[in-house]
Amino acid sequence: MKQETRALHVGYDKNDFGTMSVPIYQTTAYDFGSADHAANLFALKELGPIYTRLNNPTTDIFEARIASVEGGEAALATASGHSAVLFALINLASAGDNIIVSNKVYGGTTTLTTHTLKRFGINCKIFDSSSAENLEDLIDEDTKAIFFESLSNPQVAIPNIDKIVEIANKYDVVTICDNTVATPILFQPLSLGVDVVVHSTSKYINGQGSALGGALIQRLGLNDKLIGNIRYSQFNEPDPSYHGLIYAQLPFPMFILRARLSLMRDFGATPSPFNSWLFIQGLETLHVRMKEHSKNAYKIAKYLKSHPKVISVSYPGLEDDRQHHLAQKYFKDSMSSGLLNFEVEDFEFAKKILDSTKIFSVVVNIGDSKSIITHPASTTHNQVPIEELEKAGINPGSIRVSVGLENADDLIKDLEQALE
Repeated sequence: MKQETRALHVGYDKNDFGTMSVPIYQTTAYDFGSADHAANLFALKELGPIYTRLNNPTTDIFEARIASVEGGEAALATASGHSAVLFALINLASAGDNIIVSNKVYGGTTTLTTHTLKRFGINCKIFDSSSAENLEDLIDEDTKAIFFESLSNPQVAIPNIDKIVEIANKYDVVTICDNTVATPILFQPLSLGVDVVVHSTSKYINGQGSALGGALIQRLGLNDKLIGNIRYSQFNEPDPSYHGLIYAQLPFPMFILRARLSLMRDFGATPSPFNSWLFIQGLETLHVRMKEHSKNAYKIAKYLKSHPKVISVSYPGLEDDRQHHLAQKYFKDSMSSGLLNFEVEDFEFAKKILDSTKIFSVVVNIGDSKSIITHPASTTHNQVPIEELEKAGINPGSIRVSVGLENADDLIKDLEQALE
């Protein structure tokens, strides 16, 4: 089946209940029916619902569907995009290890990786994802993950994905790509050899800003990279917290299995079944919405590019954008999602623009059907030091726009009056 069809049908057989809409299993626990069945579930001799902290039928369908749409083998849904990033990283790294993170990532990811994880003994090194020139020099025997975004938030920068994957594979290091902004409709990192994809499903996958959630997806064949890999003993040695279970000896996608049985079990960052149901609805229309988001963003980027008060515009879908060749190389029909970034003279003028818009809302979310405008330096990246902001390409006059599904001409008129 093609991607659009899989987004509507994978993981659910309507003949089970006769309902066209996936049922919401709004339950905490399940009746096992017998002591033997309960024991077999906990021993992984049988598969099925155990407790909604670990799995849930509605969430199972969402996980199967997003894994299929992303072109992956298996997925784990989480309570937020941030918890998906956390799980992906700590599934690989522990105290004494290090991770290598792109210099162009969401501000919350920066604080998580450079500050919070440091308190747990995991060090973070920063590499330039646009060129990846310094990546190889940063890898050592304790490196456990390389993390980057396919379209960075808020810079809308495209990394040198081929080079990142090539270097990572040379040293048997797992790559993790945050594909939230591009979505699997525009780009599928796993098809280029990326090992794990993470999403904030709160964004485009949900599409209406109505639910928090996240997901991590592993590629088919990742087991082969992990089995016997001396970097990842946790997959190859007995897990004392699970009766000596060795993940590498099980016929399951082991990255996702360990994230579920070890991390979700202990941290409990579980999505509600209702939120999983909302994400299922979002996946069904994602391929239609991403085309409209991208089309609107392209028109607005062209307008801003011609405005005398706009210093620069970052939107790879523009033919004269310095990253357009990468958009052509990686993204479907060179579409670059609904996120764009533009720069004006200073913070005061940026603030005036935000306060003057009538259709755009001053909100720190992205991927909503309604258009959003944000000043990253004072909000989403407020905790990042000024010198680091400059290195990441975020200036006091930078404005992030998440273009929604309104009429593009109306949005342009709104920006026009705000820029006066």
